Amino acid sequence: MRYTELGDSGVEVSEVGFGAWVVGTDWWGDRSEDDALEMIQYAVDQGITYFDTGDVYGHGRSEELLGKALSEVRDEVTVATKVGYDFYNNPQAGHGELPKEMEPEYLREAVEQSLERLGVDSVDVLQLHNANVEEITPDVLELLDELEEEGLIDATGLALGPSIGWLAEGDLAIEKEFDSVQLVWNVLEQEVGNHFLETIGRTDSSTSLIPRVPHSSGILNEQVTPDTELGEGDHRGFRPDEWYETGWEKLEQLRFLERDGERTMGQAAIIWLLSHDPVATVTPTFRTTDDIDEWAAASDLQRLTNEEMARIDDLYANGFDIDRDDGMDALRSSVGGEDIESAGLDKLAAD
Repeated sequence: MRYTELGDSGVEVSEVGFGAWVVGTDWWGDRSEDDALEMIQYAVDQGITYFDTGDVYGHGRSEELLGKALSEVRDEVTVATKVGYDFYNNPQAGHGELPKEMEPEYLREAVEQSLERLGVDSVDVLQLHNANVEEITPDVLELLDELEEEGLIDATGLALGPSIGWLAEGDLAIEKEFDSVQLVWNVLEQEVGNHFLETIGRTDSSTSLIPRVPHSSGILNEQVTPDTELGEGDHRGFRPDEWYETGWEKLEQLRFLERDGERTMGQAAIIWLLSHDPVATVTPTFRTTDDIDEWAAASDLQRLTNEEMARIDDLYANGFDIDRDDGMDALRSSVGGEDIESAGLDKLAAD
C-alpha cells in the first residue's frame, strides 16, 4: 500500500480507503456487528489507513462501529466523517433523502455527536455532506476554521452527491481551498472528475480528489452481471436497467486493461483513478475480505501506461461507439439535464 497527503493538510491517507457506509447500513447487504468489526480490522491488516464514514450512515451506527473497531489503532489511521443531514429530528424512510441542515450551530453540535460516537477528541477529516453552493456560506466557512483552530478537526472536505450538487459546488470547494472533494468518478463516468481536474489545474489548487464508486456500481468489478438479480433495497438497483446494459457493452471494450494473473479489471479501475495526480485515495465498496485483498493490492501495482490512458480517453470521447438512443433521455430530463453518466449514479443523496 502506498500513502499520500490529503491536500496540504498534513493528513496522510492510504491510496485505497474503506468506505464505511457499507458497515452502517444494509443497502449493499446486511452484516452482523461482529462481521463489520472483522472487516474493518482486516482492512487495517492489509495496509488501509483511510476510513470514510458519515453521521447519517445507519443514523450513527457506522461511526460507532468504526470507533469501536479502530480504538486500538487510532493513532495509525485517518478517519473522515460527514455532517449536514438532520437525522436527529427526521425519520428516514428507505433510501429517501433526509432534510439537510447546514447552519453553523447545528453543524457544531453534529460534529460533537460524531466525536462521541467515534470515541475520539478530534476527527482527521470533516466533510460537508452534499452541501449546495448556497449552503456553503461565509458563516459555515468560518465555523470550519474555528473547528480547526480548536483542534476538533485536522482537514476539511466536501462530499458531493449526484443529484444534489456537482460542478459549481466542487469548484467552490477548490476555490476555498478545501483539502478534499469527494465525488463519484470511474472509467465509465468521467465528466465530473475531468471537470475538477481542469479546475485544479487552472487554479493550481492543492485540493485532493477522493473518488468513490470506482467500479461503477458493480460493472467494472463484474459483481453485477446480466445474470445478477439485485435484492430489494440493494442500492445498486437504483440504476436504470438500460444504464447497466450499455455498461456491460462498454466493459467488453475495456478488456485490454486486464492482465491474466497480474491485474484484474477491478484493480485496473482503481489504478486508472490513482493515475491522476490529484487523486489521493479511492474508496471502493468492500463487501468481503476477498474484495479487500484484491483492491487494496491495486495501490502497489504499476500505474497505467500513457498508451492505456490515451486509449481510455479515446473510448470515452467517442461514447464507446455505442448507440445511446435507448430511452435514457427521459432519465436525463428527470434530473434536470445532468449528463447521463452522472445522473445514473447512486441517486440517494446520503451517499
